[in-house]
Amino acid sequence: MSTVRKEMHEHNEAREHLIDWLRDAHAMEMQAETMLKGQAGRLEHYPEVKARVEQHITETQQQAREVERCLKSLGEDTSSLKDTGGKAMALMQAMGGMVTSDEVIKGAMASYAFEHMEIASYTILIAAAQAAGETEVAHTCGKILREEHAMAAWLAEHTPSVVQQFLQRKQADQTAKR
Repeated sequence: MSTVRKEMHEHNEAREHLIDWLRDAHAMEMQAETMLKGQAGRLEHYPEVKARVEQHITETQQQAREVERCLKSLGEDTSSLKDTGGKAMALMQAMGGMVTSDEVIKGAMASYAFEHMEIASYTILIAAAQAAGETEVAHTCGKILREEHAMAAWLAEHTPSVVQQFLQRKQADQTAKR
């Protein structure tokens, strides 16, 4: 295979992976939105957490739109199968949290882990977009990556106080789980 044909093949392969991974990212954002909405609806005793989760719902919805725009710029669309699967997983996680006595803590752990999965995903997308020569997609994914880092940092900073609030409410025999 000539050098030019090899480079074209590698570029096309990078583009195909980029498209697949963008579809995964869109499904991940749909999953995050469902998960966050479930959490926000049950955080009545943690107003600071509820406010930040609601802010991140808005960010997440915008991120999903931006990922969809990236796909459209490549002449592609989202995957309804992947999107539906992501939402279903989020609903199962939300239902599981409803039956635990420490839902707010389990939710904080799940959110922190999910943010880091998103960070990994957007890091991969940036590298794939650069390999495919899609600088605008890389730029968009970089913006989303900064938002995910910000949410993960917020969770890392505020989770200890949520644990303290939970334990204080529990000790005072108040509703603590959410």
